[in-house]
Amino acid sequence: MTKKALLFINGTPPESFPDLQLYDVICCTDGAFHYLNDLNFPLDQLTFVSGDFDAGTDLIRNVKGQEGFSFEIIETPDQDKTDFQKALEILAERGVHHVDVLGGSGGEMDHFLGNLHVAQLFSHLLNITFYDAYGRYFFAEKHVVLNDVNGKIISLYPFPVAENIKTTGLKWPLNQETLEVTTRIGTRNEASENCVSITFSAGNLIVFVGK
Repeated sequence: MTKKALLFINGTPPESFPDLQLYDVICCTDGAFHYLNDLNFPLDQLTFVSGDFDAGTDLIRNVKGQEGFSFEIIETPDQDKTDFQKALEILAERGVHHVDVLGGSGGEMDHFLGNLHVAQLFSHLLNITFYDAYGRYFFAEKHVVLNDVNGKIISLYPFPVAENIKTTGLKWPLNQETLEVTTRIGTRNEASENCVSITFSAGNLIVFVGK
């Protein structure tokens, strides 16, 4: 059985929550717990809260104790890794295959870039998709098909290079072309059809799909 997780991290809080019934595991980092509590998220749905708890543990332990919630508190003190990275390690160890991430963008931009770096490290183990107020983004497999996207902004961003990219269904198609962050990127394209196909032969490619 393919296991799917919803992970909240400490970027910009989401404007709404997805259907929680779609997930086998629901978790957050310690920093994200604070905004979930403020947004009246159903904390009884949490599987675990993890992190180095530099954001403080009093709120988390008090809420758990007062309400009798059963979520785990997992302390991950390793300062050589981010809380996001350590949460992904826990999910991978628990047999999760797909991770939807909320709170991955916004705030300080070095955190955002760091989150992309971490996602790339795990791209061979986990299928990670970030969601924010503007759309979704993910590291693409060598062949990806996007459905129901006609008229949406589609951006292709090499990380740092993606070779021999071929697309169909985009307003400005690529035909066996290479994108490299220091020379040419593929942002702000647009889907001209309802189905977009993207293939590439080597490297890493982030695909952004607008709402």
